[in-house]
Amino acid sequence: MRRFLLALVEGHGLRVIEAATGREGISLAASHNPDVVLLDLGLPDLDGLEVTSRIREWTQTPIIVLSARGMEQDKIEALDRGADDYLTKPFGAGELLARLRVALRHARRNVDDATSSTVELGELTVDLAARRVVVRGDEVHLTPLQYKLLTTLVEHAGRVLTHRQILKRVWGRNSAGHEHYVRVYMAQLRRKIEQDPAQPRYILTETGVGYRFRAEIDE
Repeated sequence: MRRFLLALVEGHGLRVIEAATGREGISLAASHNPDVVLLDLGLPDLDGLEVTSRIREWTQTPIIVLSARGMEQDKIEALDRGADDYLTKPFGAGELLARLRVALRHARRNVDDATSSTVELGELTVDLAARRVVVRGDEVHLTPLQYKLLTTLVEHAGRVLTHRQILKRVWGRNSAGHEHYVRVYMAQLRRKIEQDPAQPRYILTETGVGYRFRAEIDE
């Protein structure tokens, strides 16, 4: 896996620092401050979930975790501990490179602090400063909770948010166990901003895990 990743990523012009173990990865992340971390959850020494937590203690560097099929709970736990995205093995080279491009854009925005208060994606515009949402030129009126749900997703565009993370950010710390809130309000929100809520263009479902607001759309 490491040989494959090294050849693929370096072949697309990115410099790679390799680590064979979790402890080595934590040390190299601290000393080299990489733009993005690719982390396999199956490590020979530390649990990959522990590595995620330890890296997230001191940096917001995007972390993309790699996991085997059937490890859905591990994906959720990694995301709840601060990972930004995940890929399930086996995955295609194109999919990995696309996720890396999104993560690198986020890293650059974090460094520059140049995120615009207006987000445009396809026919959707979200003006965070004016608290306005426009779809196909028409303003859409959202309830306060619907708007908070949308902006939570928009502010983490490209990143997978688990049901637990969304609950905490939108409904507060005392909302644990009320995952149905997310499903109900997500359905309402999609009906207002998606042309076809059954085939959403902006808010994607990560089955069994949570939701992702798309960072880009292929026209």
